[in-house]
Order: sequence, then C-alpha cells, then structure tokens
Amino acid sequence: MFVDRHDAGVRLAERVREAVSDENVVVVGLPRGGVPVAFEVARALGAPLDVIVVRKLGVPFQPELGFGAIGEGGVQVINAGVVQMAHLTRGEMAGVTEDEQAEVMRRASRFRRDRAPVDLAGRTVVVVDDGIATGGTARAACQVARAHGAGRVILAVPVGPPETIESLRADADEVICLETPADLFAIGFWYRDFTQTTDDEVIELLGRSTGG
Repeated sequence: MFVDRHDAGVRLAERVREAVSDENVVVVGLPRGGVPVAFEVARALGAPLDVIVVRKLGVPFQPELGFGAIGEGGVQVINAGVVQMAHLTRGEMAGVTEDEQAEVMRRASRFRRDRAPVDLAGRTVVVVDDGIATGGTARAACQVARAHGAGRVILAVPVGPPETIESLRADADEVICLETPADLFAIGFWYRDFTQTTDDEVIELLGRSTGG
C-alpha cells in the first residue's frame, strides 16, 4: 500500500493540508517510526517538527497491561479502571512512574540534543505515527498534547483498523487515516519497506526540519 514511511508521509500530508489552513500548526511524531512520516507532513505544511515522547505505565505484575501513560513535563494520563481492577497501590504506581519518567527524559534528550521542545500551548498539534494497531500509544500522545495546552489536536496516520480509528475520535478533535482495512494483520504488512527507524535517523530528521 505504501512504498515506505516517506511515501506514506507525502500522501498523508495531502489530507492533512485539507484539515488545516492558516492555523498555528506544529507537527509531532511518535518516535521512532512516526518521525519519518511526520517529517513529510511538517515539510508540506511549513510547520515545525518535534517528537512527542510517551511511555506506557505498565502494571508491575503484568507490564503489557497499561494503567496509564506519561509524557514530558511529568504529564500523566491514568486509567482509573485498570488501577482499580489491578488493585494497584500508590507506591506501586509511583515506582513505575518514576522509572518511565526517567526513560521519557532520556529519550527526549537523545532525540532533541540541545534543542528545546516546541511549545504546544494554544497551537494546532498534528500527532503523527506510521500506523495504529491497538491505539494505546496514539491515545496517550493526544492526551499528553492536550495536557501541554494544545488548542486543537489532529491525529494523522497512514493506516489503522476502523474500530480503533473510530474510538480515537474521543481523544482528538479530528482523526485522519488514509487506509482502514478490516484485517490489519500488522502495520508493516501495509508497507513495501518497513525497515526499523533508528535513533540516528530521528535525530537527523529533527535537525533537517526547518518549518515554522
């Protein structure tokens, strides 16, 4: 369906341009794979590009089950239902949160080098990933962008299952998805080249971004 992430970004940018006009826009990519897609969207819009670093907060005895997520600045999104179901204590939650916050800071620092994060307050924030499966990370990213003061949040992805895309409309003001196959299988199935994006490529793309 897509040649690679850059092809997906070029095609996604065409749709995103229809959703934004002369707004104060910033594009944020979910590292690592979302950044090459976001780079093309930002270039088409003439907008600044940044990363939005989000980490899942996993239940200690079942890490794949997330009780929330954390982003830069200590912004937390907590799923009270999971907390209650797992009978998590404040101490257990605090331990996981501390570890993941340190990882958020480490990754953000590595990707940006000496650049400050782009201010999201009052801006239209386009959150971009290379595809969506369960939607957990994208949902958290939208909520974190909102917590950082985004005036409008647009989630833009090349591909995702229809039911997940529909559910994400509760977290973003607008959701743009080019392809919504009923049988997703895996995100990589929809790319001819789905080679893993490296940290160095993320750093390079952020450095090359000249928008805004």
